[in-house]
Amino acid sequence: MKRILVFMVFVIAMAATVTTSNPPSPEKGAVAENPLQKDETPRVIDGRIKEGETLFVIFKKYGLDLAELFEISEASASVHGLANVFPDHRYKIKLDEDNSVSAFTYWIDDEYRLDALRNEEGFEAEKKKIHYDKRTAQIGISIKDNLISSLGNDRENVSLAFDLSDMFAWDLDFTSDLRKDDVFKIVVQECYRNGEFKKYGDVLCAEYVGADGMTLRAYRFKSAEKVGYYDSKGRPLKKAFLKAPLSFRRISSGFSLRRKNPVLKIYRPHHGVDYAAPTGTPVSAIGSGTVTFAGRRGGYGNLIILKHWNGYSTYYGHLSRIGKGIRRGAKVPQGQTIGYVGSTGNSTGPHLHFEIRVHQKPVNPVLAKIPRANPLSGKAMARFKEMKKKMDGDLATISTPAAETADGPHADAAI
Repeated sequence: MKRILVFMVFVIAMAATVTTSNPPSPEKGAVAENPLQKDETPRVIDGRIKEGETLFVIFKKYGLDLAELFEISEASASVHGLANVFPDHRYKIKLDEDNSVSAFTYWIDDEYRLDALRNEEGFEAEKKKIHYDKRTAQIGISIKDNLISSLGNDRENVSLAFDLSDMFAWDLDFTSDLRKDDVFKIVVQECYRNGEFKKYGDVLCAEYVGADGMTLRAYRFKSAEKVGYYDSKGRPLKKAFLKAPLSFRRISSGFSLRRKNPVLKIYRPHHGVDYAAPTGTPVSAIGSGTVTFAGRRGGYGNLIILKHWNGYSTYYGHLSRIGKGIRRGAKVPQGQTIGYVGSTGNSTGPHLHFEIRVHQKPVNPVLAKIPRANPLSGKAMARFKEMKKKMDGDLATISTPAAETADGPHADAAI
């Protein structure tokens, strides 16, 4: 009786669930939905989730047994819930000669799929990693408007731009520091399935050369502890402070098709930096710390103050609102969203006022020198130097054409 009641609740819930969000879809180019065709036994339904569609709707459309959907969902609950499925994600249903489901597959994302197979006791579900054939590609671009438009606006190139911004986030403010004719060289893995390019994998190394001559390099290296990115001297790129409190990834996700970056950085001598940005833009903690103030304060409007190590503190002013859970005494990790850009207090338009103070004395955030961690040593450094020598050779062979097509450079970059 209890199982019947649970099944009824499940049917009602599945019928009512409509997922409208649209995260990156797996396996771009997979076959389109194909109504039941009996080419041979077993039959296969191979399709993609449509906007507003649920598995309940799909099973009803093809006249499949809803009790089997319940069994599949039960078996999958501890692996990956099926109450919410996303538009454009692929699914496959295999049927036997009695029109019963023998196997169900749902592509969760670019990395994993869910397989539910029938056995003597019902269904058994498993989350499996998607296999890709990997090749190494070399990419060189020159900035014309912004990083995304220079790489290409399609999903794979936007994702690569975000990866680069994350790698160099401690040294380069991607929201406002990039200039026309700055150069990026990238050695990256390309992932293929059935001979077709699907996405970029790990960035193996990258170089940034600014029009002013500033050069940054990042090398992916696995030390005894974990995989990370290191500079030319074998020091971790990660520092105590990010370069900027506005994340390029979070800003650009809403502006990726715009030709001009929506952020303008204005320096205020001795008092920090003002970032003109749209109201509601997420503001990140540049370093791990403790909230010492979160509320309204005079000309700052809505203000958050974080206390960091060695007498450092950071100020985030004119916020439209303060993030959930951000209150005095709260601990926040580096990169967490703590508030949102606004125009509260003495402000003539939406912007973030940002300050770094050392023992309560304001310092120029651009000139503040934040030390890196110690470099690799011993055998790890020896392995790093060997890897670096090869990567430097790859970077040296990359040309930077004056212009790239909007389709992105991956098509002719594989080696």
